[in-house]
Amino acid sequence: MKDKNIYLFGMVLASTSFLLKEFPKVDEYSEIKNIYRLPGGETGTCATVLSSLGINVKLDGNHIGRNISPLLNSFYKDKTVDLSSLNFDDNYDGLEDYIIISDKYRSPMGTFGNYFTNGEKRWNSPKEEDIINCSVAAIDPFFQEQSEQAARFCVKHGKPYVTIDCSFNSYVHQNAAISIISGEGIHLYYPDMSREELFPLFIEKSDGLTIITNGGNDLFYGRKGTKMKRFSPYKVDVVSTLGAGDSFKAGCSYALLNGMDDDNIIKFASACSAVAITKFPLPLNPPKINEIMDIINK
Repeated sequence: MKDKNIYLFGMVLASTSFLLKEFPKVDEYSEIKNIYRLPGGETGTCATVLSSLGINVKLDGNHIGRNISPLLNSFYKDKTVDLSSLNFDDNYDGLEDYIIISDKYRSPMGTFGNYFTNGEKRWNSPKEEDIINCSVAAIDPFFQEQSEQAARFCVKHGKPYVTIDCSFNSYVHQNAAISIISGEGIHLYYPDMSREELFPLFIEKSDGLTIITNGGNDLFYGRKGTKMKRFSPYKVDVVSTLGAGDSFKAGCSYALLNGMDDDNIIKFASACSAVAITKFPLPLNPPKINEIMDIINK
């Protein structure tokens, strides 16, 4: 594993999570069981999980403000996560979110709308050298042309990559080795279409593996020219669903790095996500290889 590494381009931030005994009802009190402030974001969580699986990770993406940088530097100092490509900006507070969690329910809150509409573009352009030096990449599409540039560098240098929640017409989806579409992505791009309607549209636009997830229900997966397959997620006792999708993406990245076939990619990523939702907080208790294999083997 030491000569293999994964490049991640996407969102890294601080997440404050509130685990409640019961999800709040309107005008009613709810007791807080635990509060944690830890690194989060799709890419931050993915990096934490991959590091737990023994992978060397190079991170890049949004600028890290003064309120976030101490947390990130402290958390990752003893992990196999390289932060050197990130831009640490002391003139900027940084990006945070806040999440209420109880059992299978969670409600995230933040200022992401302003982040993407204020015109400041507080995120990096990908560094071609980082992609040249990686074995596999994972690219979140949210940084617009910079995300596409990361995908173009991957194509130029023959680096397979995983992505999540792209439109089927996008360059990032069309050239991905693995493209994952979650409920959030469907709601964002295709709120009036079902997963069954979307699946053929996605697979016809890409030669890679397309996966459409559906929470605890059957996911769909397949490639152009093949029949759609289904997979029923592993059943576990859910503590928190926070980070389930990020762990699934991490599992896909790990499986791609290790040359797994499509069926085993799905098994491994689903087991990685299953382990993740049995724990809270996920950054302090990321999935381990033996836990993932125990679920698969059982």
